[in-house]
Amino acid sequence: MRHALVTGASSGIGAAIVARLLDQGWQVTGVSRSAGGPAHPRYRPLALDLSDLDAIAPAIGEMRVDALVHAAGLLRVGRLGELPPEDGAAMWRLHVEAASRLADLLVPRMAAGGRVVLVGSRTAAGAAGRGAYAASKAALVGLARSWAAEQMPRGITVNVVAPAATETPMLTDPSRGAVSPKLPPLGRFIRPDEVAAAVAYFLSPEAAATTGQQLVVCGGSSL
Repeated sequence: MRHALVTGASSGIGAAIVARLLDQGWQVTGVSRSAGGPAHPRYRPLALDLSDLDAIAPAIGEMRVDALVHAAGLLRVGRLGELPPEDGAAMWRLHVEAASRLADLLVPRMAAGGRVVLVGSRTAAGAAGRGAYAASKAALVGLARSWAAEQMPRGITVNVVAPAATETPMLTDPSRGAVSPKLPPLGRFIRPDEVAAAVAYFLSPEAAATTGQQLVVCGGSSL
């Protein structure tokens, strides 16, 4: 039975990915700050605050997985000169450093056919008021392409799914202040299950030859 570790599993995109993988027969370990999650025989919650980088290795232990999906995310907004430095550091720590710590632990233990999917953002291309967030998500593309080149000889793929504004708690987070989400030309926000479907593709056998890529799920926002 294939085993995936999914971060940010308690809500939003992460919860949708967990549901999709359980439907497809995966065993799932869901990482979130609380130990919540679906009551399912193939689901195991793992309470872990990924911002505490030194807690990651003890929590993971000797775990082996077939797939790592890093969906945990944090948004703090502020224009140049206005964003508190600690907010930028928190996003970098969660999006980039936590991804690196998890990959360092789990990818070397993967067998051929292993998969890594990082949930990025269309905003990685840049957006006013979201510079630090965009930078941390853009870094995921650099990591994915580098890791993909390194792991291809082992038959392990690494890709990024980058959604536009998605119907998650982040969409209505009061910390956004005056930086409101932009409605895609599609006329609605992206649904978490649509992001989960893209992640599921990268985890599928059909995606074995696809690596180092970023799939933007944007409802026309990039056009």
